[in-house]
Amino acid sequence: MKRVFNFNPGPATLPLEVLEEAQKELTNYKDTGMSVMEISHRSKEFEEIIEQAETSMKELLGIPDNYRVLFLQGGASTQFFMIPMNYLREGETADYILTGSFAEKAYKEAVKIGKVNVAGTTKESNFNHIPSPDELNFSPSPSYIHITSNNTIFGTQWKDYSIFGDFPLAADMSSDILCGPLDVSRFALIYAGAQKNLGPSGVTVVIIREDMLEKVPAELPSMLKYNIHAENNSLYNTPPSFSVYMVNLILQWVKKEGGLEKMKEKNEKKSSLLYEAIDQSDGFYKGHAVKESRSIMNVTFRLPDEEKEKKFISEATSRGLVGLKGHRSVGGIRASIYNAMPLEGCEKLADFMEEFKK
Repeated sequence: MKRVFNFNPGPATLPLEVLEEAQKELTNYKDTGMSVMEISHRSKEFEEIIEQAETSMKELLGIPDNYRVLFLQGGASTQFFMIPMNYLREGETADYILTGSFAEKAYKEAVKIGKVNVAGTTKESNFNHIPSPDELNFSPSPSYIHITSNNTIFGTQWKDYSIFGDFPLAADMSSDILCGPLDVSRFALIYAGAQKNLGPSGVTVVIIREDMLEKVPAELPSMLKYNIHAENNSLYNTPPSFSVYMVNLILQWVKKEGGLEKMKEKNEKKSSLLYEAIDQSDGFYKGHAVKESRSIMNVTFRLPDEEKEKKFISEATSRGLVGLKGHRSVGGIRASIYNAMPLEGCEKLADFMEEFKK
């Protein structure tokens, strides 16, 4: 069967060679006579997988020694309440910056647990930009600041993390982790659902500074305590073993492709093709995000009217360019171009945009 170019926002496209490797090993992993989905999570074979995944994540991102990488369940949505349950104590305030739907969801969970200050929001402009420093109003001493690094629905992305200073910074990086180099030392905690840039759905990667593990309240249920998962090397309970295995294959693929500098170079080239098609269309295509905030992972834009948008999506699908319908919050078109999207896919989409406009 011919494969299409999959622009879906998540679950999203995966590298073909990774899928083929998983297919090859599906029924007999490393001569065990069993699938990865069948072997014990306590076996040496699986322990090697999860240890290699943590080591590879640390290598790729240059993660300092005083951080742990955890593989948890429940998606980013569980992290929305797990973070405040661990770090928002009575009498303290957490700062949340609202730049899109998932940032709002995280905020709504946090307010159920403790005092939260909205340190900035771009809702009035329908989240079309990342707030500038003069649009932010931090608490005097927040227990942590929460941001969403890339806004999948609205196509905006944080570019500068230095504005947060030494405050503990927690970031939902579900849709742009590994898109390029990152100074992890600026963050107290990073979390990412795997289903966009890391692998299939089912596992959430958490990168956490070790001093944060010491702040976990003793009274929390065990499954909600970061320190319990760290002490047990993410094996406190049965993990989503196949998803972790796939994340490990993706990490090896990223290394083989040249690492995060190379990923950034490719992603900027892919996104620039599409933004160029928008900017040079004489207003036929209108980008949602302001130029300074544009994401290199999710490109969002509108056409002159909804009928043309429907026709665009239909004709694109017939040409093997699928998953382009924008979220209802923005409408129009959204092209999600994560690491696994080949340059050829963006070239074909840019060519189609030019042809459709004519």
